[in-house]
Amino acid sequence: MPAQTQTAAEPTFEQALASLELIVRELEEGRCGLAESLARYEEGVRLLKQCHAQLAQVERRIEVLTGVDAAGNPVTQPFDDESTLARQAEGKPRNRRAKAANGAASEPVVRNEVETFGPAIDEPGTLF
Repeated sequence: MPAQTQTAAEPTFEQALASLELIVRELEEGRCGLAESLARYEEGVRLLKQCHAQLAQVERRIEVLTGVDAAGNPVTQPFDDESTLARQAEGKPRNRRAKAANGAASEPVVRNEVETFGPAIDEPGTLF
């Protein structure tokens, strides 16, 4: 969620993470009683779920730059947020290069060396 629309009941990711770190530190020190420790643990679980949900929401918005088209415009595709373990269990390729080798993804446009860097050095009469 954008910072402007968050309510006071839902802290930002940074605030939730800082609170979670504090709870972990308090529980590791063992200075709280059983009832308070349980309450802090439950609060930590709630904060952890909130952090994971916020990260998942942000990851869905990320796009990966995969190349440049002939007109010089960026070519993007949605960020693949599927875990590697899940992908391997389903027999899917590990990365975009593997997908391209299987013909599943289109190749980015690559400009030739003459267009990018000027005439080739090996051409007669172009060195000096």
